Amino acid sequence: MKTSDFYYDLPQELIAQTPLERRDASRLMTLDKATGAVSHRHFYELPQLLRQGDCLVMNDSRVLPARLIGRRLPGGGACEVLLLTDRGAGRWECLVRPGRKLKPGARVSFGDGSRLTAEVEAELSDGKRLVRFDYEGIFLEVLEALGKMPLPPYIKEELRDPERYQTVYSRVNGSAAAPTAGLHFTPELLEQIREMGVKECWVTLHVGLGTFHPVKEEEIADHEMHSEFCMIPKETARIVNETKRAGGRVICVGTTSCRTLESFAREDGTLEERSGWTNIFIYPGYRFKAMDALITNFHLPESTLIMLVSALAGREHVLAAYEEAVRQRYRFFSFGDAMFIS
Repeated sequence: MKTSDFYYDLPQELIAQTPLERRDASRLMTLDKATGAVSHRHFYELPQLLRQGDCLVMNDSRVLPARLIGRRLPGGGACEVLLLTDRGAGRWECLVRPGRKLKPGARVSFGDGSRLTAEVEAELSDGKRLVRFDYEGIFLEVLEALGKMPLPPYIKEELRDPERYQTVYSRVNGSAAAPTAGLHFTPELLEQIREMGVKECWVTLHVGLGTFHPVKEEEIADHEMHSEFCMIPKETARIVNETKRAGGRVICVGTTSCRTLESFAREDGTLEERSGWTNIFIYPGYRFKAMDALITNFHLPESTLIMLVSALAGREHVLAAYEEAVRQRYRFFSFGDAMFIS
């Protein structure tokens, strides 16, 4: 199967640049994975699509304000450092700009330099750097004060409220990008869903910037997936297992929740408490073990994410639904509208 099999034509003006004022006011397309039938709703109508005994699996990872603007020392020009992966002892894998100026030994200061400085220690693969940070106080508090949200490259506008790039249930710091399907939920909507008898449970997958990397290989099977760290708590495994035994649906909120469950599920779809790195690549031909339905956003053409949803609902059904979304002027990507595939 070729990467070009997952192309669709998207007008640039349909890429959402800002979130809606009300999180759950986004549109919601439903897609029947068996027939390809679609319907059009709003996200606040999601409870009408759920049933008592279902469970929602949500990724509680929180986006770090990981984009740091600094100056090279001594007295150098402006530079940018983007935190990717925490390697411990104040060291992070990072992307840096300008790369030619930030070789091993280069030093950088952020803000007025009194709270945060850094030194490039090594060059890594894919243009990344190992950077050691020196700071006063608690690193996450320093980041909150000096860092900016690392918005996807297709979003050109500044985000006025950084919390709009966080889910309302985010709590575990570590992502470089938001699990965007969850951005549509409000506390009130979650409470309404709980009152229906729908269970909720949590996984943690720290989203890396690899989620935005294009698939460059002609044959999708040749693509090497990036790795991300994820965790399934004991309580989540229990709820998923009970839901499956009782005949309820396991509904993942976002492709990150899906990839976490599918990485560790047994052949019968049951789970146990687990944590570790995953580079699972889901594309048509994959047999889902744990997930029954998916809440997701509309994804980039030829991306690993559109391949994942095509594995669930069929490539022809997904591309037809996307063409319908373009005709109906849906909003696409991170701050865009949603889809419920069941």
